Amino acid sequence: MTPLLTDHVLVNGHRIASGVQGEGAPVVFLHGTPSSSLIWRNIAPRVAAAGYRIHAFDLLGFGLSERPQDPQVDTSISAQVEIFGAMLEHWGLDRCHLVAHDFGGGIAQRFGIFHPERLISLTMIDVVSYDSYPSPRTRTQMAQGLDALVQAPQDVHRRHFRDWLLSAVHHRDRFAEGPLESYLDHISGWIGQPSLFQHQIRHYDPVHTLEVADRLSELGRLPVQLIWGAEDRWQVVDWAHRLHDAIPGSRLTVLEECGHFAPEDQPDRITALVLAHLGAAAEGAG
Repeated sequence: MTPLLTDHVLVNGHRIASGVQGEGAPVVFLHGTPSSSLIWRNIAPRVAAAGYRIHAFDLLGFGLSERPQDPQVDTSISAQVEIFGAMLEHWGLDRCHLVAHDFGGGIAQRFGIFHPERLISLTMIDVVSYDSYPSPRTRTQMAQGLDALVQAPQDVHRRHFRDWLLSAVHHRDRFAEGPLESYLDHISGWIGQPSLFQHQIRHYDPVHTLEVADRLSELGRLPVQLIWGAEDRWQVVDWAHRLHDAIPGSRLTVLEECGHFAPEDQPDRITALVLAHLGAAAEGAG
């Protein structure tokens, strides 16, 4: 399988890992936390093979993209909206279909409300919204200070977050035998461990989604699809129903045997749902 990310580009003064495959209408994939575009590896290439030009990148401070040393560099949801917009400019995209997971959904909500003319359709998969994050456990850890976690022995850190990531999937054995170690590599080690806290966890602040919560109905101007794992322990399915109720005309599909990392648990089903939504949006536009 061709790697999704094949290049680094300079965007807003930062090096961003990105890639493009296929030909056709543009579809952009946005990942979440603690994740990267790795989560799209079983979905995006199949969308490209179905006749679309797919675009993916790792958010600033995530995955294969730059991990800024300067603690003043903002890598929050709101700041990533600017990175996303800059990537669209880099790719020369006036409009695109957008598929977003987890924190990527927070970016998508803000972008779709502030720049609806730039989106053709929107698919959100197990996304953050309102004040649905961080989890009570993470809130407690953040309140106690992150320094101890940053300085934890590397083997302790990796073991802790291995268990954490396993709680994001239904098919635990398959995930453990497959991509789990790659996910851990991105958030462990001399760079990954401190970066996880500096660029991701310290920005687990619902202010970014609460600021647009009372405007979610505006997303109803777009074809919006919601996909959720019935066994999502990070963003429980109640949030899916709340978003569905808030966005007029949205469609919600809840997948069985599926956790928060839905693209890992149910890639075939999600690929089919994404393609159906893209096709319906094209017909509606026509």
